[in-house]
Parts: sequence; C-alpha cells; structure tokens
Amino acid sequence: MAFTKLGLAQPLLKAIKEQGYESPTPIQQQAIPTIIEGKDVLAAAQTGTGKTAGFTLPLLERLSKSTPKMHKTQIRALVLTPTRELAAQVAQSIETYGRYTHSTSSVIFGGVGINPQLARLRKGVDIVIATPGRLLDIASQKGIDFSKLEVLILDEADRMLDMGFIHDIKKLMKLMPHNRQTLLFSATFSPEIKKLASGLLNNPTLIEVARENTTAEQVSQVVHYVDKHRKRELLSQLIKTKSWQQVLVFTRTKHGANKLTKQLIEAGISSAAIHGNKSQGARTKALESFKTNDIRVLVATDIAARGIDIDQLPHVVNYELPNVPEDYVHRIGRTGRAGQCGEAVSLVCIDEHKLLFDIEKFIKNEIKKVDIPAFTPDPSIKAEPIQNGRGGGRGRSGGNKPRNNSNTATTNTHQNSRNRNRNRNRNQGA
Repeated sequence: MAFTKLGLAQPLLKAIKEQGYESPTPIQQQAIPTIIEGKDVLAAAQTGTGKTAGFTLPLLERLSKSTPKMHKTQIRALVLTPTRELAAQVAQSIETYGRYTHSTSSVIFGGVGINPQLARLRKGVDIVIATPGRLLDIASQKGIDFSKLEVLILDEADRMLDMGFIHDIKKLMKLMPHNRQTLLFSATFSPEIKKLASGLLNNPTLIEVARENTTAEQVSQVVHYVDKHRKRELLSQLIKTKSWQQVLVFTRTKHGANKLTKQLIEAGISSAAIHGNKSQGARTKALESFKTNDIRVLVATDIAARGIDIDQLPHVVNYELPNVPEDYVHRIGRTGRAGQCGEAVSLVCIDEHKLLFDIEKFIKNEIKKVDIPAFTPDPSIKAEPIQNGRGGGRGRSGGNKPRNNSNTATTNTHQNSRNRNRNRNRNQGA
C-alpha cells in the first residue's frame, strides 16, 4: 500500500516523499484513515513501528480541513507525552510533516524557562505538545485555553501511568471539552491502560500491530553472565573488540550512569550521560552528540531514554537489567526500528537472575546465553539485594531501600513503582 491510498492531502504527501518514505508501516495503515474519519482510537504498538507519524499525519490532515477563528491562548490539538525527549521528538515530526501546511505548533516541558512558552502560546498556536507537569503549571496561570480543543493524543500512555502522571492527566481532563476526538497510544493493552481508556475514549477503534509484550523480531538478543564488578571491563572490551561506534547503554540509576560514563571516558571511550538530573541543555547536547557520532556511548536511565529516536541505532546494552520487565521491551526497542536490524546485549550478574527470569517470562521467550570464557562468573559470589531504581534512581537523598529477599531481587508491582516515582518524575519528565 502507498501513502496516497490513506486519504492524505498533497502537502503532506510531498513532505512524506521528501523524507524518503514510500509505504506506510502497519500501524500507519490502520491508524491514519481511522483518525482522519474522526474516530477515537486505542492503539497498541511497539516502539519503532512508526506510530508517531501514525498520529501526526492524520492530525495535520484533520486540522487542515478547517480554519476556525481562535482567540488568544485557545488551541485545537494537544499531544501529551511522558518525557521531554519524547515531546521534542513529536514536535519534530509535526514540524517535518507539516511544513507545507498552515498549522502551527509549540512544545512545552519543564527544565527550561516558562515565560517564553507562555509568550508563544499568547501568539496563538494550533497544536501543543507537552508533558503533564509543565502543562498544568501553565494552565494554572491561565496561559492555555482548552475550550476549542478538537483532538487529544496521549502518547506512550503506559509510561505516563508508570511515572505517576495519572493525577495530572485527570486534572487536565477536567479542563477539556467532552466533545473531542481522543487517541491513546500505548506499548501494551495492560489492565491499567484499559481502565484509563474506558474513562477517556468514546467507542474507540482498537488497533494492535504486534502481539502484546513481544520484543521486535529484528532485534537479536543475547545475555552475557558476568560478575558485577567486572561489567565495566566487559563492556569496554565489547565496544573495542567489536568496533561498536554507536552504543546506547542503560543503567538503573542516575548515579550509576554518571559513574559508568566517567569510567568509559577514562578507558578511552567517548561517552556522555543522560538522566533526569541533567539540565535540558545538557540532555539535548548529549543526544545530539550521540546522533552525530561525536561520542560512541550514550549512558541513559529509562526515563531519560524515553523518546530517543535514532535512525539505524545498531546496539543497545543493558548494563543493568531493569526492575520492571516492560522496561526491557522499551529499552531494546531503541534499536531495530523501522525494519532495521539491531542487537541488544544484557550484562547479567548473580543479583539479576530473578530479574532475567521475569523478563523472559514477560516476553514469552528465552534469551540466548553466550559465555565469554575470560569473564565467567565466580561461583562463590552470592546474590545481594538490588536497590530500587526505575528511571534513574534518586541518589543519596532519594531514600531507596534494598529489597528484602533472601535470594535476589524481585520485581516491583506497577503501583509501587508509580508511587515511588510520582514526585521525582514530575520534575524529570515535565
């Protein structure tokens, strides 16, 4: 199928062609015509499937069909995202595909001054892309008017729930008209997502392009067992001996990301860290340096990495396994995007065996184990509890407590994860 069959106008088709795309992805084939028709949508799609264009293209198409008279801070469409990076990515997509349309847009998130954002809204924009925390701050200052809102999009809604944004979302919903089109995109149709959708969507069309809780087939996955204190050494060896030039590495905590980055630099491997404690300027600079291959390794926490979209990223390394199995799917989804091949490597110590078991159970697949003789784990080392640290941890002041388990760590429930992260994620994501 070609994009010309989906009901998109010539200005959008021209922008698509300039990006080099000829055929829509499965999520785009299903979502674009449905959204253009004005129906509510509940969509489950893995990261890297083209879902962002799957809603930005029909959104731009819908808005181009009419030009209502708007007053001051009134907006026509709102896209809510969990993190700054994802908001910036969506904003870039709207700018790219909307270059030949008359729609205007603005991106809003925390970590930067609020006054320029308020000034931009006062000039009038059609589309706002925002994180919930900063948007609530602006709404409290009467800086935005939702009374004429036509389309609401919640992108990566599962992550917003995990990060504790549900209360912010509910507050924002009270400010919006009921007569609107609502689109909800999520990695999975979890019970929490279905509950959220039931209160937001009106007879939605369900779209699911991949089996729930699966990892991308084009991503090869491998586990190397290694002692915890030798992980950095093994990572450096893999990067050097295999000549990896662009590697996204995940840690559980912000402190761990900083420490590993410093160690890699000392080992002669150009690296940068990206996490919630970094300023927005530092995060943007690190990401741009990684995209342009000025640095070989980007060390990230789960929250900061949400929304990182890098064409043909070849390697993702789980330096530390995530505490929550879903995060493994999101992590390795940074590679193998849009049909490209990718490699996901996990460095697993004795403390993380239970986490690995939970991940394999979640993805319904056993990950290949490859032994590297020089790094065979010491069998005399016993498992120790793992500190909580979803999305980057909280450093010394965060109050993380070791897990109480006689053998190894166990995964948190979603509710505990959300409660633990709600306050800090408002700052990191907003």
